[in-house]
Amino acid sequence: MNQYPMTAKGAEMLRVELNELKSVKRPKIIQSIAEAREHGDLKENAEYHAAREQQSFCEGRIQDIEGKLSNAQIIDVTKMTNNGKVIFGATVTILNVENEEETTYKIVGDDEADIKNNLISVSSPIARGLIGKELDDVVNIKTPSGTVEFEIAEVEYI
Repeated sequence: MNQYPMTAKGAEMLRVELNELKSVKRPKIIQSIAEAREHGDLKENAEYHAAREQQSFCEGRIQDIEGKLSNAQIIDVTKMTNNGKVIFGATVTILNVENEEETTYKIVGDDEADIKNNLISVSSPIARGLIGKELDDVVNIKTPSGTVEFEIAEVEYI
């Protein structure tokens, strides 16, 4: 079985989504199917087919979330001692050596990644290049625009 690394916050977000799917969305879909069945002939009933398709997507997502939560490796960095090393869940501020541009990222699981909120997946090239490095290390990371040199300016376990 694959282990899915995720932060405590990410696991909680998945639990909330799972609860929403099971207690709100699933009953609505069942109701929609029941109403569509009352309209008669199911072969040409577009409402019925749309509701069944929605049900299929919903059930698939429920299975996906349950599978990930059952194999989750929840890592809470707030309970770890900060030794300046970049690990999963750490918030890292990096400095582009070439243009002095500073960026802060939090390294999270694949399901939590959201680049707009500076949450990068542990499997992204930047995260893979940073994991295991320490404060003040200089790392070369291959990006789509070429290799970029970064200095690790700050490592926080928040």
